[in-house]
Amino acid sequence: MVKVLGGVWALLLGIVLIMLGNGMHFTLIGLRGAIEGFSSAELAIVTSGYFVGFLSGARYTPVLIQRVGHVRVFAALGSFISAALIALPLLTEPWAWTLLRMLIGFCMSGIYVTAESWLNAAASNETRGKVLSAYMMAQTLGIIGAQGLLTLGDAATSVLFICASILVSVSFGPILLSAVVAPVVEVSRAMSFGQLFRASPLGAIGIFLLGSVYATQSGMGAVFGTQIGLSGAQIALFIATLFAGALVLQTPIGWLSDRMDRRVLIGILAAAGAASCALGWMAGDALWPLIAAAFLAGGVTTPLYALLLAFTNDSLSAEEMPGASGGLVFSFGLGAILGPLAAGGAMEMLDPHAFWLVLAVTFVAISLYALYQVTQKARVPLEDTDSYLNILPTASPMAVEVAVEWAHEHAEDEQEALAAAEAAAQEEAFEHELEETFEEALEEALDEAFAANETPVDVQGTADQSAIDQSGIEQSTIDQSGIEQSIIDQRDGRKNPAAAKSDRTDSAAAGGSDEPAWQTSTSHDALKAQWPPSTP
Repeated sequence: MVKVLGGVWALLLGIVLIMLGNGMHFTLIGLRGAIEGFSSAELAIVTSGYFVGFLSGARYTPVLIQRVGHVRVFAALGSFISAALIALPLLTEPWAWTLLRMLIGFCMSGIYVTAESWLNAAASNETRGKVLSAYMMAQTLGIIGAQGLLTLGDAATSVLFICASILVSVSFGPILLSAVVAPVVEVSRAMSFGQLFRASPLGAIGIFLLGSVYATQSGMGAVFGTQIGLSGAQIALFIATLFAGALVLQTPIGWLSDRMDRRVLIGILAAAGAASCALGWMAGDALWPLIAAAFLAGGVTTPLYALLLAFTNDSLSAEEMPGASGGLVFSFGLGAILGPLAAGGAMEMLDPHAFWLVLAVTFVAISLYALYQVTQKARVPLEDTDSYLNILPTASPMAVEVAVEWAHEHAEDEQEALAAAEAAAQEEAFEHELEETFEEALEEALDEAFAANETPVDVQGTADQSAIDQSGIEQSTIDQSGIEQSIIDQRDGRKNPAAAKSDRTDSAAAGGSDEPAWQTSTSHDALKAQWPPSTP
């Protein structure tokens, strides 16, 4: 991992600095808006303005890059963001803030596309998954760190806005100085919402609803905190916990997603998010219960986004994936525009705690729809699913498309590796079984050989059993000692062939037979059957 980061550390550092500035301004909108006396509905419109611009930037920034190049687009968009952040405390009107936020959203989307294209070009096929994961972690850490910077100043002044502008401006340095390659940016034409719904109903509806959840948490969380009387430091802690939960829970959720039905897991996580919102609603203004609720609610939101992307990819062919990536980003952005408006209206009509109520209802809708989809279609076999990859909701369509392609290729590589491992295991098991069979056969053969050599020694019992032949005539004239002597002579003959030959010659000269007595006796057939002469 260290070797992988060695080639992209400057790009990742620039991303962290960008997210520090962007994360500061998100929370500052709620803090300064309350100071200026903006209502919940007005701040909801301001929040939605950012996602209107973000969605537009995702669509038109690639066209700008193709016309004038990465460096010019990146520099121009960065300058606009810095100017807009400084203008926010100067133009403290809801309509002005809405326009400025639209501009910031448009520029941030373009910056993501540009930075992610450079990052993708710097990664190889083997390192792309790790680089994307590091990129998403850098974004999350930047947002969390931004909340700590908010405690160093007063939102009533322009200092924090200026600091956010400086961070964004400084971030361009490491990115521009390290990006020596100008890769081609090609974002596929996005699927329409109808096409996406027909291909993956849960993907389309789930991403739309989750966009509402994410925008409400990140944009209206600070508004909720100010209206229930939390201090600036407590609000910063509250917002940081929303993203810290995602950082902690991402890995175990990703592990589960590759081992169970993703629809069931989506339903369970959304239900857990609803339960955490219920806890937040009951907590009132108690800080630590609110922190616990924020940790779990935020902790399942970002993994749900990646999980819904992975599930949608499981339902599509490789040719449909690029277009589906753009369609999913559009669906998410549409939900992100409408979510804050719904939360702001509910908070205006009811009370600030309607913030939790709107989130809970949205989570419940995701959970119920996911569980409903379980009954509508058979589960995709685990071996046919794509890999899960940590990706944030703020990623551009290009990053989503790259992540989708990597997940598909990585899943194929894992299947091939698994098949090879199974084949090797079967071959090893066969060889082991063959070896055991050979050893058992050899042992049985040795046992039989030993038994054949030792059995004639115990002649008394066998002679007793063969005392009567098959016709039932009693053979009472068997000379037991003669039989024993003949067997001994036979063994001695095997040990000393010369002596045995001499004995047989003497016997023949005397007119006798050269065969042992028990072989020449016709009355000892049973004994011969049980005591065959053994081989040397």
